[in-house]
Amino acid sequence: MSLLFPRLAFADDALAFRVGDQTLTHRELARRAGGHAADCLARGLRPGDRVAVWATADVDTVVALVGHALVGLVSVPLNPKLGRRELAHVLGDAEPRAVFAADPAAFADQAPSEPVGTAEAPPPERAVDDEPLLVLYTSGTTGAPKGAVITARNVAANLDALADRWGWTDADVVVHALPLFHVHGLVLGLFGSLRVGGALHHLGRFTPEAACDALGGEGSMLFAVPTMLHRLADAAEADRTLVAGLRAARLLVSGSAGLPVREHRRLERLSGRGVHERYGLTETLINCGVSAAGDPQPGYVGPPLPGVELKLVDDERRELDAHDDETLGEVAVRGPSVFAGYLNRPDATAAVRDADGWFYTGDLAARRADGAIRIVGRRSVDLIKTGGYKVGAGEVEACLLEDPAVAEVAVVGEADPDLGQRIVAYVVPRGDAPDVESLIQRVADELTPHKRPREVHFVDGLPRNAMGKVQKKRLGTPGPQAETSGEER
Repeated sequence: MSLLFPRLAFADDALAFRVGDQTLTHRELARRAGGHAADCLARGLRPGDRVAVWATADVDTVVALVGHALVGLVSVPLNPKLGRRELAHVLGDAEPRAVFAADPAAFADQAPSEPVGTAEAPPPERAVDDEPLLVLYTSGTTGAPKGAVITARNVAANLDALADRWGWTDADVVVHALPLFHVHGLVLGLFGSLRVGGALHHLGRFTPEAACDALGGEGSMLFAVPTMLHRLADAAEADRTLVAGLRAARLLVSGSAGLPVREHRRLERLSGRGVHERYGLTETLINCGVSAAGDPQPGYVGPPLPGVELKLVDDERRELDAHDDETLGEVAVRGPSVFAGYLNRPDATAAVRDADGWFYTGDLAARRADGAIRIVGRRSVDLIKTGGYKVGAGEVEACLLEDPAVAEVAVVGEADPDLGQRIVAYVVPRGDAPDVESLIQRVADELTPHKRPREVHFVDGLPRNAMGKVQKKRLGTPGPQAETSGEER
């Protein structure tokens, strides 16, 4: 029998989880998770039932999530910052039979919850099976959030492939400050560490100082999103004592959004090794990753993981046999990591997964001759059709970010009576606003003239979700204080 978390069946006193001054060894986690599982069964819960968890960074949260996984309960991790309307939607859709929290009193005004069991008992042995393990809710950018049903086999297959790609073993301690209600922080950070038999050091709240201190100590791998890595680079350049921690890390991993090439170069100078990117979605887990055995590949997320089939398709979902790093197509993937479907939404599942098992991600990408994938954005918001050309917003953003006066940028397509769509850039300046015409000309010179922005708006910041992803649909027409260049060309 293949176990989901093998080391918990033969647990020892090595570290499994740390947050602040709280720790759990593998033995302590196994016994406490076993006790919580037994408590759940005593309450009348049964394998297959859905149970929600306020996903705070706390040892009790970890105990609940692991205990549920071992006994066959299906965890629905809740973002502790959910507003009342979205929380009501998730609870109404998932219909959990219980809600657990490390501190029930903290969420009493949002939803009734129960404390995590504190008794100890031998842990159940959970096999790698096709039964649901998690229901992870999407960000809801195209409507109400949908619950993606993730099975034990989805998780095990994906983590084993990542362990192969990254050389991830029981000797590794992952450091991160990511939420425990998303794939990156929960599936990769927590479940991944437990599956390989290593440990997770959760920072609680991200600071560059805490991350470097952890990496300079027990940590060997850092999982982060681009906004964190940007702050890390800024801090390490200002305080060179932080560099030692970066250089001590075996692997720096970035995900959830593209890491600008500029940040790659800064971190490579600081760390001596650079950052390895990976690419995935809630519904598919991780699809691609740059191998730890090779150099980082700025701008690319590597080839597909072992066991993952990947193709590019056109608007009619016809396969594009292109390896020229230029032709754009939607990414479609198939393999053991693709989810079981959306909870209560067979219509939504059928819209993104065909009869042959291909999941259509909605992401646009180009493919290099060696199979490495370059993500250029979301098909719904990042494919700009302008003047008869198809332009990926991501490549324009990457070009603009090379300008030292640009801190952040989001590129969108806006309706245009002549071009169909015109390319518009929303720029957060680094200090004084740069010259608009020089930004436009940079894109024309570095890429091609038809990819240049027709307007540039300077803004104080970009709207982001909890994982740091820019929410482009919230970008509106700037007010009269914004500087623009609106000449039609």
